[in-house]
Amino acid sequence: MTYSERAAGRARSAEPLILGIESSCDETAAAVIRGRKLLSSVILSSAAEQAKYGGVVPEIASRAHTEAIGEAVGRAVSEAGVSPRDLDAVAVTYGAGLLGALLVGLSFAKAYAFALGIPLIGVNHIRGHMAAAYLTDPTLEPPFITLLASGGHTAVIYTKSYTEFEIMGSTRDDAAGEAFDKAARVLSLPYPGGPNIERLAREGSACIPFPKMFSGSGYDFSYSGLKTAVINYCHTKEQRGEAFCAADVAASFQSAACGVLAERAVRAAKEKGVYTIVAGGGVIANGYLRTLLTEECSRAGIRAVLPEKKYCTDNAAMIAAEGLVQYLAGNFSDFSLNAAAHIPLGKKGKQ
Repeated sequence: MTYSERAAGRARSAEPLILGIESSCDETAAAVIRGRKLLSSVILSSAAEQAKYGGVVPEIASRAHTEAIGEAVGRAVSEAGVSPRDLDAVAVTYGAGLLGALLVGLSFAKAYAFALGIPLIGVNHIRGHMAAAYLTDPTLEPPFITLLASGGHTAVIYTKSYTEFEIMGSTRDDAAGEAFDKAARVLSLPYPGGPNIERLAREGSACIPFPKMFSGSGYDFSYSGLKTAVINYCHTKEQRGEAFCAADVAASFQSAACGVLAERAVRAAKEKGVYTIVAGGGVIANGYLRTLLTEECSRAGIRAVLPEKKYCTDNAAMIAAEGLVQYLAGNFSDFSLNAAAHIPLGKKGKQ
């Protein structure tokens, strides 16, 4: 049986066993799902090493992936209690992300799928973040609104079906996660910035009137002005020799950054007449945002589906979940698939 024949035949399986592989940044991850049931998830991170340099160093990340990928996949398959021969497909992130890091995971996935004679599924990393909700609520079905907030992307998306999307608004400059990291840097907080901003904010109050997002009827975001306001506030205080409370800065920034995310997601759901909002991306791990979004949804009579925090940051479970969507749709990749630093939301790994 040829590769194409095997792929077409396997697509008829209702609950395929899929191995997911993720290596877009500094997490080397592998996971196995059967249908929408997560069987295993392994994440080996080089974040501690990256923190020494204040951020991700691509060369160090690539080397760490090379050293960890075999262990991550081996552990994921073993912990799932299955054999590699039981797998129906291998789903792997092919973009967006760091090219060197992506190539490690993609090359391993190609070899693994080829050796087993099973389909390869190239996954758009951003669509992986969106698909994490399917593992959180196995009964979840479109349509719904997706709030995406990560280090590189911020968007409100109308998810019409499993494979059709309408981007209602996105960032015009900095993404939410990027703004968190830059605000953390000016407060001399270590990498990664997001979790450290959240921890410090618990000790302060949102008493500094940082500018809100630009107003209007649209759904776009702009974090550049807020980021600049935080930097200017701190630098001005320092230049004048005036003390300031870093915890209040963190709390005020967090309030301004997160408030607009919840507001626009709820407004989009009302406009589209849907009663479910799902969220994905590393910023969704922020406890303040999770509480705020849940409360805003509750007041509006909308259901909020939020993945566990560990499945908001980069992981392979979400890649396997999106792999399932593409598998059931019959969207397979061939072995000429290449890594891409930037890919649009609608792009599938089918080349």
